[in-house]
Amino acid sequence: MRYGLIIAMIVLITYLLFMLLALMNGLSNENTAALKSWNAQTVWLNKNANDRLSQSIISQQQIGRYNPQHVAVIGDLPGQLARCHGAKHKANVQLVGLKSGDFIAKKKIQVISGHRIQHPGQIILDESLQNQGYHLGSKVTFNGSGHYQVVGFARNAKLNIAPIAYCSLGQWQQIQGNHATASGIVSDQTSTHHYVGLQRYTIDNFINKLPGYTAQNATFEMMIAFLLVISLVVIAVFLYILTMQKTKQYALLRAQGISAEQLMGAIIAQSLILIITGLVFAIVLTLLTVRLLPSGMPILLESREMAWMTLAILGIGLLGASLPAIMIMRIDPLDALK
Repeated sequence: MRYGLIIAMIVLITYLLFMLLALMNGLSNENTAALKSWNAQTVWLNKNANDRLSQSIISQQQIGRYNPQHVAVIGDLPGQLARCHGAKHKANVQLVGLKSGDFIAKKKIQVISGHRIQHPGQIILDESLQNQGYHLGSKVTFNGSGHYQVVGFARNAKLNIAPIAYCSLGQWQQIQGNHATASGIVSDQTSTHHYVGLQRYTIDNFINKLPGYTAQNATFEMMIAFLLVISLVVIAVFLYILTMQKTKQYALLRAQGISAEQLMGAIIAQSLILIITGLVFAIVLTLLTVRLLPSGMPILLESREMAWMTLAILGIGLLGASLPAIMIMRIDPLDALK
């Protein structure tokens, strides 16, 4: 019963850690999924855009000539998408305009159904919008103007925790107005090229400047760190109490000639069994939970990070077991004879 309670405690703490890690990764992915799918390495924005892609306005003179094999000119405009007929399924989206000859439009949009944009008036939506009533052939409007036809759905088309609606750059220019040619320039290479009036960002720097991204990740990381410290204290306390309850038995074993090193090894082995058992149950429970959650939940499990978290919990458990192991060294065999 006592060991079962310890295992249950390890399961619950580890399960909570895994779910927080998955939620952090899921929200982070919804901020940056499109950037990762584009393999973006360098971004240029207007110097006066306050580091915001949607606030940046770039003219044709600033863009000049570029290599579309590795550089793409994009437009970005947040707004509301709605169906033209039937139920008014509305969704907040990022309207992203692309030039058909640039590398993003030609190679990087991961179309999972339908086809790429071939004519003006066509639009590609993130796959998550299929759950909101949009389907191939749907007629939609953006911000209450224009009529567009959905010709495809794409995977990993999210930016700033909003699904993307891809359209041609010409359509974006008509909707955006202000005589803007684009919002930003994206390259899939690390570049130091200078554009007049534009600010260059490495992709890591650009992602860290996304609204709320850094604060969100810092909050989750702090919660995970506190939970790791709490798990260390709880595991150490439980094992310490169990060891104290067996002090006389350990003293008797010492009096019979069993070395302190052997008893310490036994304590460490018991701790490993408890922790590994708890980890296995926690992993199974986490995988089951993720499978049962709705597809719209921002949950993303990455095996590499789960492996690191598992090793961290195992290390913390062994560190917690060191306290009762040290107690074994201090047990006096004469206590067994009193």
